[in-house]
Amino acid sequence: MGWRKVGRWAEIPSGQGVRRLVDGFALAIFRVDDTPYVIEDTCSHEEASLADGRLEGRQVVCPLHGARFDLATGRALSLPAVTGVQAFPAEIRDGELWVKLDFESGA
Repeated sequence: MGWRKVGRWAEIPSGQGVRRLVDGFALAIFRVDDTPYVIEDTCSHEEASLADGRLEGRQVVCPLHGARFDLATGRALSLPAVTGVQAFPAEIRDGELWVKLDFESGA
């Protein structure tokens, strides 16, 4: 699918998640120390939005049952999740956030 522009970087608040739909796919976007992280928005354990989760460093804690995910890799770090979510490369270009949607690599 390639690189997609998902919005102005200045609109992504530090310390909390933002949910965006891109090509019909829900993404959770996080700004940590001015670094963009983008993962699938839906928790792999149950149907909770990870964008609504609590940030702890470079991890997001699912708001439903407390599973933790690494924002850089999407890896599940704690139960009840045993499967990770997909993480996507992201970069800032001229003040815009771009995400590379690649659905072949899996979580």
